[in-house]
Amino acid sequence: MLPEKAQGKVLQATVVAVGEGSRGQRGEVYPVSVAVGEKVLLPEYGGTKVVLDDKEYYLFRDGDILGKYMK
Repeated sequence: MLPEKAQGKVLQATVVAVGEGSRGQRGEVYPVSVAVGEKVLLPEYGGTKVVLDDKEYYLFRDGDILGKYMK
């Protein structure tokens, strides 16, 4: 166990878009593990900030997602 002060913050977000997934060495596609509309847990640091139409979005790799809320 870690003391609360030593733990980083975990952020909640809603997925607004996903790509087709990553490609392996032979061209096979590995689909992403989340879908549009799902709520996910993200690390406090990381992601790439993108501004589109005056709205801020953050891009995360599938492997950076800490978890997702199940319905």
